[in-house]
Amino acid sequence: MAKKCILILLDGLGDRSYDQFGDRTPLQAARTPTLDRLARHGSNGMYHAGRPGQALPSENAHFLMFGYDMAEFPGRGALEAVGMGIDLAGDDVAILSHVVSVKKSGHRLILVEGKPTVTDDEMVSLTEEISSFESDALKIRFHPAGWIRGVLTIHGRASRFITDSDPFINGRPLVSVVPWETYRHDEAAIRSAQALTAYLTHVYRKLDMHPLNVFRKKNGELPINAMVTQRAGQLQTPLPFTEKYGLKGLTMASGVVYQGLGNYIGMDTKKVRDSDNPGLDMAERLKMALEHLDNYDFIHIHTKTPDEAAHQKNPSVKKAVIESLDQGIAEGIQPFIENPDVLTIITADHSTPSEGPLIHSGESVPLLLHGRGVRTDSVERFDEVSAATGAVGNLRGKELMYAILNLLDRVKLHGIMDTPYDQPYWPGHYQPFTLE
Repeated sequence: MAKKCILILLDGLGDRSYDQFGDRTPLQAARTPTLDRLARHGSNGMYHAGRPGQALPSENAHFLMFGYDMAEFPGRGALEAVGMGIDLAGDDVAILSHVVSVKKSGHRLILVEGKPTVTDDEMVSLTEEISSFESDALKIRFHPAGWIRGVLTIHGRASRFITDSDPFINGRPLVSVVPWETYRHDEAAIRSAQALTAYLTHVYRKLDMHPLNVFRKKNGELPINAMVTQRAGQLQTPLPFTEKYGLKGLTMASGVVYQGLGNYIGMDTKKVRDSDNPGLDMAERLKMALEHLDNYDFIHIHTKTPDEAAHQKNPSVKKAVIESLDQGIAEGIQPFIENPDVLTIITADHSTPSEGPLIHSGESVPLLLHGRGVRTDSVERFDEVSAATGAVGNLRGKELMYAILNLLDRVKLHGIMDTPYDQPYWPGHYQPFTLE
């Protein structure tokens, strides 16, 4: 059996069927000879990191895919902060944020454009006015993360259990920041909601009268005059991946959140860069993974490009990206396929529809296992429909990690306790017996 696992993660690969493809998905319509060849010689099935029908963001899906429970999840904001190298103390909160264009209607702010056009120089000028704020012993800091985005940190006795202010859809009012229902009497949650409300009010008043926005309004341009927030997070202390599953892990990704997630669960991280050629990027990542294979048991190779293509709401763009990735996989996959010590897995974290209002959708995604000892089924193509007839069946959540341990001959016989806590792998990191 194999000794190491390569997980190729095609972010947002799953989709829905469209008339322009004859009621097929972009993956079904794409020409993917490499993925299809691997499917024919492997074992196929479907995967959902949560529950079928549940629409998951990438960070949640990855956290579950790596075998963790949502009770340990720190929130997207905290993961972004870790990936950006921002120091967070135990009580500090980090929140995703970005500037937007709004109009005032009474005492409400109506979202006019959630993704306004702004230059880097304009952003620097605007964010100088809103970089710091204090309210009720809580200190708020804005950390730019490129384009219109950033991370807000709340320092002090803060709470992550507050609602988002981002309505996501143009024409809707910004959302009131309040504690979660189960924390409505929690002092830290109340203070955090009040402090963030005060800060967002401060941001609007500062930016709406900023000379840059006065100039933009005179020239018929939308002002960049407010900020919205979402997915507050707070760090916890999860069991490191190596201790939890007995595998030394490496994650290779371009996004800050994946580097933050890797650091959070104790994986090594390698930042890679995206070009305008998804296939070339994938080929280079596979080459780098091969160079690191001797030092790791589990390597996560990530590309965000199918997800980003789907967000353009053009199925043909996603189809083209999938075909490019297939070519890149063709260039770099052979050394792994020929190595009997390697289990190769190809799947996605969630489905992203190329049409419609949803950000992500809840359909399961295709899952392909290829390696020595893997049961070969009769599936001919790698897509959402063909894979559903495969031998793997339907896996959910941490079941993927159990499947990996099983195919690496590392899964523990249930009931054996060679360690004080119930590890899923064998042999565990146990204490040797010593004579008294």
